[in-house]
Amino acid sequence: MRKVILTSALLSAVGISFATNGDNLIGVSPASRGMGGIGVGMPVGPTDSIFRNPAWMGYYKGFNLSFGGILFMPEVKARTNVTAGGPAPTPASATSESKMFVVPEVGIVHQINDKLTFGVGAFGVSGMGVDYRNKDPLLANMHTTLQFMRVIPALAYKVNDAISVSGALHLAYGSLDMGAYMCAPGGAPCWNAGGGQSQTYGIGAQLGVAYNTGDFVYAGLTYQSPVNMTYKRVFDSNGDNPNQFEDLKLTQPQELAFGVGVKPMDNLKVGMDLRWINWKNAKGYKEFQWKDQWVIALGGEFKPTQKLALRAGYNYGKSPIRGGAKDVTRNKSIPNFAAQYSDFDIAWFNLIGFPAITEHHITLGLGYEFTNNFGIDLAYKRAFNKKVSATDNANMGMFVEAQNAQNAISIGLNWKF
Repeated sequence: MRKVILTSALLSAVGISFATNGDNLIGVSPASRGMGGIGVGMPVGPTDSIFRNPAWMGYYKGFNLSFGGILFMPEVKARTNVTAGGPAPTPASATSESKMFVVPEVGIVHQINDKLTFGVGAFGVSGMGVDYRNKDPLLANMHTTLQFMRVIPALAYKVNDAISVSGALHLAYGSLDMGAYMCAPGGAPCWNAGGGQSQTYGIGAQLGVAYNTGDFVYAGLTYQSPVNMTYKRVFDSNGDNPNQFEDLKLTQPQELAFGVGVKPMDNLKVGMDLRWINWKNAKGYKEFQWKDQWVIALGGEFKPTQKLALRAGYNYGKSPIRGGAKDVTRNKSIPNFAAQYSDFDIAWFNLIGFPAITEHHITLGLGYEFTNNFGIDLAYKRAFNKKVSATDNANMGMFVEAQNAQNAISIGLNWKF
């Protein structure tokens, strides 16, 4: 089944991301990641406020600087019996060789006056890849890499002692590289369907509001707009015109989030965020048949001493990629590719090239303030193994399956003046 294998490379162009809540990180700073990714409904640190809800920037006094990163370690496996002519007698099974990524972050929050606070941050929010080179030919020699980051300048305004509002720009950068060798039925002709690295830019906006009553009850609401991205000349979808590569349109979806928190004691705070991610209406993801996600994040922090903070959290979002029986009729289009694809073709892509299927995450973290001006945050995240399978609905015996689990370690160095 030639088009099925074509799809593996075709849409593998997007097949790189963190694959946590879809292709979104659960949080960017170690303080947030140690508490399950919360930060909309209560303040968890100046750096994460820039990204999650800039209205909380006004909660932090003076000048705050932090930088750090995430060591992200996915465990991705694929299994299929699809070959160019239909089901193969022996399934292919392999583990991706893309096993470690470093994701940077930096943030500055500065209180201009009692009412106005400015912040700017740069965050890597996607950076995973799959690498099935030198594996079974059924996996099409696929290897993919996507880097996606946001630079966010933001302003927060304190309306009164209880309410703050904010606005931010999201300046996005994306870099996409992919490769796969495709062959027609019978083994020839063959061609490299990947067009090489493509870099592109996009812009979005964010609005936020934060409510705080005397450091006891907290609430927040935030909205992020879609960010339209077009990766130029990344794929030859039909092999009819070698070296005439097509564009791929991929929009990062809009998000709406609400959160609450309480601080019943001076050394204890707990919070919950609920986020809606609109995958099914985002260009590209819509055609890849992603479903919307409702993500719940729960987390808390306990300070046994003035200097030490202990954190824990949980994060859940149902996989936007679904398995089950799939239609094999090729009548689906992907912007801007020439070829047509079936539901099973798209499932092949999602599960081999883009296995963003993890659902349950637990997190642990700690922070320590060495001086009044310097501290460090650490966090660990475990995404439990999730397996999703898809089959054809025409009794041809075709199937595709993916498994994904993750470990991640985060570190942040923080200064305040």
